[in-house]
Amino acid sequence: MTEDNFDKAKEAAAYAGAGMAAGVVVAEIVGGMGLAVGGTAVAIGAAPVIAAGAVVGLAALGLKKIFE
Repeated sequence: MTEDNFDKAKEAAAYAGAGMAAGVVVAEIVGGMGLAVGGTAVAIGAAPVIAAGAVVGLAALGLKKIFE
């Protein structure tokens, strides 16, 4: 891996990590969530919220790269 690619990977990991941290905060604030559809309900734990935070963090990196 070249130095430039390593720096890009570190930046992507930082944005994903920040998004995951935000996901943890959201999961803690909101607490136990659920999705009710058609008379059935499914619990949504912290893991999907944290994963969504990572996706949002990487999307923010993509937006940053677009405007550079």
